[in-house]
Amino acid sequence: MTTTRLEPGDTAPDFTLQTDRDEPLSLADLRGRKVVLYAYPAAMTPGCTKQACDFRDNLASLKAAGYEIVGISPDSPAKLAQFRERDAITFPLVSDPDRAVLKAYGAFGEKQNYGRTVLGVIRSTFVIDEKGQIERALYNVKATGHVAKLRRDLGLD
Repeated sequence: MTTTRLEPGDTAPDFTLQTDRDEPLSLADLRGRKVVLYAYPAAMTPGCTKQACDFRDNLASLKAAGYEIVGISPDSPAKLAQFRERDAITFPLVSDPDRAVLKAYGAFGEKQNYGRTVLGVIRSTFVIDEKGQIERALYNVKATGHVAKLRRDLGLD
């Protein structure tokens, strides 16, 4: 199964998904703002918790620079709500249970996991500009240190 990856200049696939607050969130609703959409495999796992907490801890400065943060995973809205409560996540987490949006972004497919090839969510980050175009598409990012690297890449540090 080959996954089509997005490139800078591509139109970001639109979506409407349920959030951790069980409300719909559409990418179209965020037009006019820059969006960092990050895909992670599973709420409340160690790496995903580290990454979410990194985004949480950097949220004020990212928002000050004009970025909205949205996390996406196949988890149910109820599990995402638990994650939000447990770790004080202060940005929307959206649920993609059939993985259609993750696939559209090239963030679901074959990946290496402990030396085996498995199908799953590819930890990825997408920077989407105000017009809904992909500015950056980063695949196979590390959970630890990724937000600091992203901040440097965006010229925020």
